[in-house]
Amino acid sequence: MISKRERGFSLIEALISTALMLAVTSAAFTIMHPATGAFAVEPEAADMQQRLRVAVDLLSKDLAMAGAGAYTGPHAGSLVYSFPAVLPFRQGAARADSPGTFATDRITVIFVPSTPAQSTLTEPLAGATARFAAGAETGCPFDPGSGTAATRCGFARDQTVLVYDAAGGYDLFTVAAVAVGEATLAMRKPGAASGTFPPGSRIVEAENHTYSLRSDDSAGTYQLMHDDGTGRVDTPVVDHVVELRFDYYGEGQPPILLRPAGDTVEPATTYGPKPAAAGVASCMFSAAAPPLPLLPALGDGSQRLVKLTEAELTDGPFCPDDGNPNRWDADLLRIRRIGVTLRVQSAAAALRGPAGALFAHAGTARSSAKWLPDLEIHFDVSPRNLNLGR
Repeated sequence: MISKRERGFSLIEALISTALMLAVTSAAFTIMHPATGAFAVEPEAADMQQRLRVAVDLLSKDLAMAGAGAYTGPHAGSLVYSFPAVLPFRQGAARADSPGTFATDRITVIFVPSTPAQSTLTEPLAGATARFAAGAETGCPFDPGSGTAATRCGFARDQTVLVYDAAGGYDLFTVAAVAVGEATLAMRKPGAASGTFPPGSRIVEAENHTYSLRSDDSAGTYQLMHDDGTGRVDTPVVDHVVELRFDYYGEGQPPILLRPAGDTVEPATTYGPKPAAAGVASCMFSAAAPPLPLLPALGDGSQRLVKLTEAELTDGPFCPDDGNPNRWDADLLRIRRIGVTLRVQSAAAALRGPAGALFAHAGTARSSAKWLPDLEIHFDVSPRNLNLGR
């Protein structure tokens, strides 16, 4: 028979059982702690991936269209035969960069969308009124009611239109009003037009897109911005983008004149505008007979693309001439591929650690279990309309 003194646990047994219970409880919390961090990290990681996906879709869509030109009428073809459609700077109605600028975090692309608004000038354009041809040979749409060419050729108020000539001159305008066979145009940027556009110059509806990076350290704001060139305030399209970089790869070979200067068959060059006439120099060719290209060969002389440097894209020669307010470096016509680097960070500072290789901007997370490193992606876009001759 057990006495009352022998019932229960001794002090030593109680201490041992308590220690075991604490050890097991501590192990359980140790296992649960990373899981708690994962619950906080995973939703934000998915959001970062979605932001990257949106940015890639936006950029690749517009970059792929770069250089698409008029596709009806006597002067149909890629813009690469007239002027550069990819610019490493901002071009638009407001906050435009000056000619010769080069920036790694800004890009402007120009292209002609699917549109009936395509025609040619019938009179010189030096002021505000553009008079254009209305007929089947110019690509103007037909009026279904009358069966004849539309008198307004598809142009409408507030459209963005591009006017460009055979010498490499171009300008973007807004249609202020449209009437029979003519349109009143308003300049898209401050200052005078780039010059007089001769009869036969193309006038088409166009799109102008600028993408840039907004970095405001004081406000902690980092965004991918979009500008449609109309002068309105830039629109943020993706938040928490901490890096945006564009690299350019281009044609190493200089342009080649494919036909005599007076030949009307197009394209007349492998890229760029042709000389106006035999024995007349242009921004791309000398006045020699036969005309010689003014651009040097780059790279090892092969057909492989070469990486274009800032110096090569800003040192001239300039087209259509050095005095044109809308001049551009002739080497910009070499661009065939654009490399894009994007990096996004966590929106929550509590998921970012110290600034360094993993984080562009420091956060407040003290435990690596709650770190969510920045996500970075690199992709290349080779616009089809810039590679027609390859």
